[in-house]
Amino acid sequence: MAEAMRANVAALLKGIDRYNPENLATLEKYIAMQAQEGTYDLEANLAVLKLYQFNPMHFQTTVACQILLKALTNLPHTDFTLCKCLIDASKHDEEPTVQVLHLAELLETCQFREFWETMRNSPDLTANIKGFDDSIRKFVCHVVAATYQTIPFESLKVLLGGVTDDAVQQWVNKYGWKAENDGNVFVVNQEENIKTKNITEKITFDSVAGIMATNR
Repeated sequence: MAEAMRANVAALLKGIDRYNPENLATLEKYIAMQAQEGTYDLEANLAVLKLYQFNPMHFQTTVACQILLKALTNLPHTDFTLCKCLIDASKHDEEPTVQVLHLAELLETCQFREFWETMRNSPDLTANIKGFDDSIRKFVCHVVAATYQTIPFESLKVLLGGVTDDAVQQWVNKYGWKAENDGNVFVVNQEENIKTKNITEKITFDSVAGIMATNR
C-alpha cells in the first residue's frame, strides 16, 4: 500500500499533474503517511505547499504544520526555510503554526533547553510525527560536534532533552565520542579541524599606476 502510494505520487510530480488541485487529497494522505512511517519526501511536500499557494481555498493548517515539522527533522538542511516561504505570512500567526515557528526559532538559535521545555508543554504538537524527538537529538549532536571539544555529561543530557544516562551513552557511542571518568564527554579535538590556508595577494603595477600618478 505504502509503496503503491509512493509510486503514484512520484508519477504525479513528474508531469503537469503536480499543479492539479484535484490531486491534493492524494498528496495530503502521502504527507500523513510520511508522519506515520518516519519517511520524508521534500519534493512532494513542497508541491503541496505550492498548490496551497495557487489554491488558497484548499489550505489545510494541519497539513502545512506536518510539513513544517517534517522539515525540522532534516535540520541542519534548509528545508524548513523553503517550506516556510511557501506559506502565506497571514497564516504564520495562526495556531498551531505559530507554535511550530517558535520551535524552529529555538532550534535555529540552538536554544535546546528551551526547546525541550516547550515540547513538554505541548506534547500533542509532534505526537503524530514518528521519530521526531530523535531527529532533533541528531541535530543537537551535530551542533555539539561542531562546537565542543569536551562537554559535561550532565550538560549533554540536558541538551538531548533530559533523557536517561543510558540514552545519552547510546548517543555518545553512536558518534564515537568518549565518556571520561571526570564526568565530561570528549567530543573531538577541534584543533584538528582547523585547516590553514595560504593567501597570496597579487598586485600588478598597472592596477596601482593610476593611484601613483594622482599622488605625485
